[in-house]
Amino acid sequence: MEITLLIIAGLCMLIGIIGCIVPGLPGTPIAYAGLWIAQATDRVDFSWQLLLTWGIVTVVVSVLDYVVPAWGTKRYGGTKYGVWGSTIGVIIGLFFGAVGVIVGPLIGAVIGELLAGKEVEQALRAGWGSFIGLLCGTILKLVCCGLMTTALIQAIW
Repeated sequence: MEITLLIIAGLCMLIGIIGCIVPGLPGTPIAYAGLWIAQATDRVDFSWQLLLTWGIVTVVVSVLDYVVPAWGTKRYGGTKYGVWGSTIGVIIGLFFGAVGVIVGPLIGAVIGELLAGKEVEQALRAGWGSFIGLLCGTILKLVCCGLMTTALIQAIW
C-alpha cells in the first residue's frame, strides 16, 4: 500500500506541474495534495510546519494566478478599465482552453482600454502587460510545484 501511495503522490506532482501550464487543472493544489498523500506513508515524515507553509503558499499562488495579469496591466500603464478587462478576460478565457487563458487577459485589457478612450498603442501596451503578468504567474506556479516535487523526492530518499 505504501508504494501505491507514493506512486499516487508522484503522479500528483507530475499532474501538478502539467496543471501549471494546462488550463483547468489546478496545478499547485494537486501537487500540494501529493505532499499529503506521501505524508500518509511511513516512509515520508514532513513536519506540520512544512505542510502548513506549503498550504499557505498554495493558497497565495492560486489567488495570485488570477490577480497577476491585472497587476501586469496596471504596471504597463493600464487604467482600471484595462484591469477589469484583464480580469474578465481571465474568467472568460477559462471557457476556451489554453488559448483562451493565454489570450483572454490580453484581449480583455485591450478592449477595456479602448472602451476607456485610450489610443490603440496604449491599449496594446496594457494588453502586453497582462500577458507578461500571465507569464509571471505561470512561472510562479512552476517554481512552486517544482519545489514541492523536490521536497517529496528528498523525503523519499
